[in-house]
Order: sequence, then structure tokens, then C-alpha cells
Amino acid sequence: MGKIEWAMWANEQALASGLILLTGGIVGVAGQFRGWQFAAYAIVAGVFVCLLEYPRSKRAKGTSVERTGQYCFTVCVKSFGPLTRNYYVRGSLHAAICVPGGFMLSTVLGCVCLGISSIIYFVAAIRGEHWEPILPRKEISREVQDTVKNPPQNPPPRPPPETRRKRVDDLEEAAYDNPIPVSE
Repeated sequence: MGKIEWAMWANEQALASGLILLTGGIVGVAGQFRGWQFAAYAIVAGVFVCLLEYPRSKRAKGTSVERTGQYCFTVCVKSFGPLTRNYYVRGSLHAAICVPGGFMLSTVLGCVCLGISSIIYFVAAIRGEHWEPILPRKEISREVQDTVKNPPQNPPPRPPPETRRKRVDDLEEAAYDNPIPVSE
């Protein structure tokens, strides 16, 4: 049984949490609810969380699939070094960001989801995981080998090579021996 990579779960959870927090903030500001300043904070926090969490981490084993357009965000996240690579720091950051979102009804769901992703990041940190950037690989150009010299002449289905008819102008020479004897 394989080892669970908790950071992958936390990344997906935190990205969704950022989008939910952003949406709740937009609803709170547009509705001019009481305490709409918390909703404005939620918009900024949601955008920050989405930008931080958009680049996926490289997996320990197997293939790592990067998100579309992830490279420019990867460079930005990578430039902050240990602040963004360490999952203890990310978990603490998400826990701190989610607190003000709990003071307004439209941002509570994003706050709770971000708190859950914070817990998952702490589990990933305890397990010894850390963020590794997915960098583009150089494409290895393979030369086209000349494996097929002549394309097949007969349409499928093709009999085995030893029983194929040989093309000859004379019909008597073109006949072949049937490998299975026919009895009447």
C-alpha cells in the first residue's frame, strides 16, 4: 500500500477554500452587510491564498501533473524560499488568515475550509513533506528510426509470411501449396 501524500490534499483543499473565501467576500461587499470590512479582507485573503496555492508541488513518486499556466506562479512561490516550502509555515499562515473570516456569515464557509486545509498542512509537515516546484523538463528529441522499410502490399487480414502468394505474371507459378491437406 502506498504512502498518502497529505500535501496534495491540503493544496486542493486550500485552493478551493481560497475561491470560497473570495466568493463570500464578494457577496459581503456587494450586499453592504454589517461588517463588510471583513468581507473586503476576505477578498484580499482569498486572492492571496489562490495565488499561493495554485502551483502544485512535485510528487515524491510517480508523475506530477502541473496546472495550466502554473509556471509563472511557481517562480513567484519558489522565490520566497523556506517561507513557502515549509508546510508548518503554510499551515500557520492559513490558520491566521482564516480567523477574521469567521466574523461574517458570508465568509464563514471559506474560513472553515481554510482551517481544515491548515490542519491537513500540519499533518503533511509532521510526515516530513515539503513543497518542491515542478520545473519544465527539456524535451528529448528522438530520431525517427527506419523500422518499416516497405509498407504492406496486401490489405488485412494478412496470412502468415510463409503462406502468402507470390506475385508472378504466370498464374501456374503463382499457385502455392496449401499447408493443410484437403481430403474429399
